[in-house]
Amino acid sequence: MLQIQLKVRGAESRRFLPPIHTKASTRTSSSRTFPTFFLLLLFLLPARADEGMWLPMLIRQKIPQMQELGFRLTAEDIYSVNQACLKDAIVHFGGGCTGEVISAEGLLITNHHCGYGQIQAHSTVEHDYLKDGFWARTRKEELPNKGLSVTFLRRMEDVTQQVLEGVTDQMSEVERQGIIEANIKKIGEETLRGMDPGFYSVRITPAYYGNQYFLYLNQTFRDIRLVGAPPSSIGKFGGDTDNWMWPRHTGDFSLFRIYANTDNEPAEYSQDNVPYRPLHHLSISAKGVKPGDFTMVYGYPGRTQQYVLSSAVDYIANHSNPQKIHLRTLRLEVMNREQAKDQAVRIQYSNKNAGVSNSWKKWQGESRGILNANTIGKKQEFERLFQVWAEASGRQEYITLIPRMKELYKELEPYMFASEMYAEAVMAVELLRFANTLESTLVRSGTARAVEVAEDFFKDYYLPIDKEIFELLFAEFYRVMEPLGHLLPADAIHPLSSDTPLGGNPLSRDGLRFSRLAAYLYGTSALADRQKTMDLLAKDSASALDHIRQDPAFLLVSPFVEKNHTGIQPRIAEINRELNLLYRTWMQAIMEFDNNRIFYPDANSTLRVTYGTVQGYSPADAVMYLPVSTIEGIMQKDNPEIFDYNIPQSLRDIYAAREFGRWETDGTVPVCFIATNHTSGGNSGSPVLNGDGHLLGLNFDRVWEGTMSDIEFNLSVCRNISVDIRYVLFIMDKIGNAKYLIDELDIIE
Repeated sequence: MLQIQLKVRGAESRRFLPPIHTKASTRTSSSRTFPTFFLLLLFLLPARADEGMWLPMLIRQKIPQMQELGFRLTAEDIYSVNQACLKDAIVHFGGGCTGEVISAEGLLITNHHCGYGQIQAHSTVEHDYLKDGFWARTRKEELPNKGLSVTFLRRMEDVTQQVLEGVTDQMSEVERQGIIEANIKKIGEETLRGMDPGFYSVRITPAYYGNQYFLYLNQTFRDIRLVGAPPSSIGKFGGDTDNWMWPRHTGDFSLFRIYANTDNEPAEYSQDNVPYRPLHHLSISAKGVKPGDFTMVYGYPGRTQQYVLSSAVDYIANHSNPQKIHLRTLRLEVMNREQAKDQAVRIQYSNKNAGVSNSWKKWQGESRGILNANTIGKKQEFERLFQVWAEASGRQEYITLIPRMKELYKELEPYMFASEMYAEAVMAVELLRFANTLESTLVRSGTARAVEVAEDFFKDYYLPIDKEIFELLFAEFYRVMEPLGHLLPADAIHPLSSDTPLGGNPLSRDGLRFSRLAAYLYGTSALADRQKTMDLLAKDSASALDHIRQDPAFLLVSPFVEKNHTGIQPRIAEINRELNLLYRTWMQAIMEFDNNRIFYPDANSTLRVTYGTVQGYSPADAVMYLPVSTIEGIMQKDNPEIFDYNIPQSLRDIYAAREFGRWETDGTVPVCFIATNHTSGGNSGSPVLNGDGHLLGLNFDRVWEGTMSDIEFNLSVCRNISVDIRYVLFIMDKIGNAKYLIDELDIIE
């Protein structure tokens, strides 16, 4: 099937997000010629060396600044369509992370948390790879991973002129978008002509809020096998306690291998496939880092939003994030308690817990960073000065920009809040989400696929956790949604009220009433029980669908899905259409107004280059963090009584004997380091390269104080966190006994 995507958002676009995550658009009097001027202006502006996420094909203009910091290669070494280069070693891993090829035999490294779902899927109580780690001793022991793929960028191209062909100033935005989408489809079809659409795809994305368009030709491999992973006590050391924090001591890595057919082309999984021979693989530097060293991160950042109005930032920091944090706190308290009681439950919910907690903690740091940096106040002052300039210019389209955009945000906020509460409360209940998914799967794909969905669901489902979370989330949902009653479905819960012991108002916020509803729901729904669900799916599709639509879980969730679909999302889309129109003009206007500011395209899950230096930072008065952590810090945190800090006994023994081998540096083993690279979600697993393009480490996090870097990059506190490749090699050698894998690598010492 032909894969052509008009992407205006990043990998997180399927979630309910504020409108600041959408592309923006308006008419311009010079839509054909503007992009050339835009790029010239972009690279004439003075740039702060550490900020920005740069397009690989345009990196040439940044090379002088990079070389001043210690880069010793050329633009062609970073990105080239004529020769193998660094880009040919970088992959989009699983659609949400980054990985890199580190051997001539397709060995791939990414973060442990990026491969966590695959490690968990292969784990059982008998073979707990999360707890004990996994190391394939032969190629035959490497484990296939259903649904996992990695994607290489083969080339990118500026296609602005082709995309905007036929667009005029006189047409409406709907007409304009129709022409753009038709042009994108045509460009994609022409690009893919003669290629296998099963493994090649075209993605065309806007940059600068729709003022420019870039084409990405991608090649995807679907036979990816798990090769190695340290125990979670190393790969996830510090757990949620240390997440987003510095100093960090986490060996956050896992190893996979890309397989291809005998012609070295992508293929579906087959025992006949062989290790992929990459166009380029990264050499590894065991020389380490020191303060001031150049670093470059090459990966797939998900989403930044540097140019949004203060209204959008205020909503995130003071309204959206606090409530989402509270709802996730309720969920995590239940999960953590129940996981601590039972090893099987711990395995079942390990990946779910990590997914919930990651954003939960990130949102806390983001809001705090926004408030500490006075980001809202600074944007408000910028907007005030812009308004003065706009009025002096006499240009009406600029004068009315901010007032109208703020009006739209005010109209949008209740709908966005309701949308997020639906996502974080109603659809966070596993049973309700499963009921909705199962019904839609039956409609779209039939019984066979529905059985697969059900098997996947029940493999990692524990009813007591879900039932308690239902009670807590629904009580809180109705509390916060009380002022927005018009955005609630009129028949919510009502279809069940006559059959339940609720009595009175079915929308009551009384916790006891929700407890009774939970008892009824989880006691009577066939979808809460694996065998009953499988019996139901054994019927013909029509009968199975009828039974599901009469199930209490589906009857409960369906009105919410319908209200969201018909009463909330359309209004969000309607308001966003006008915001989208205005944001494109806003981007042009602020570049004219603030011609001393660096302007780089917001990240959108496409391949980017960011660079900086190894530096510590001071998060608070009288506090100074050094930029490198060591194995001594692991031993200082080690505590067998605390799950997140209980390291393997083998690591304690190695430390006690000081058997560090060739990975020792100044009497210790470096573990992690921080630098000033501008990273975002999606950069997890990205290679951190030195000035010669050699692998220094794997990016896996940001410091908590700097998580607002998606909105404002603050050089004083924004740091990316990476696991030192020397610690990775040390763990492979001393814990994994995987010398055979180390021998596969090109290591520069």
